[in-house]
Amino acid sequence: MTGDADHEGGRKFRAVTALQRRVVNPLTRRLPGQILLETTGRVSGQPRRTPVGGRREGQHFWLVSEYGTRSQYVRNIQAEPRVRVRLSGRWHTGTAHLLPDDDPIARLATLPRGNSTVVRAVGTQLLTIRVDLDDD
Repeated sequence: MTGDADHEGGRKFRAVTALQRRVVNPLTRRLPGQILLETTGRVSGQPRRTPVGGRREGQHFWLVSEYGTRSQYVRNIQAEPRVRVRLSGRWHTGTAHLLPDDDPIARLATLPRGNSTVVRAVGTQLLTIRVDLDDD
């Protein structure tokens, strides 16, 4: 990657994450049907809730992170993989696994189209995540 391309990727990352952090996430977290991923803050130890898109398949919940290990929630997962996922208004506990060998583009094709389109459009370092849900 050239220095210019890397600089552009950094600019895109900063712009999109600022918009998500200040506008999109605070609004969508309040929507009753929005899927939320709750991680434990790696520094604060406090719960951190992030709106995500994905799909449950049996005892697994699948999602793709736009920014891979640059995403704060992914860094939280690396520090503490125990998470909760809110699906259809109900919280489920589970263990998150980062899957760098999974094809995130192919995975996005199996997930809800609207979110997948946005992730592909703004993402710069796609990373598949699987949450193994505990038996509830």
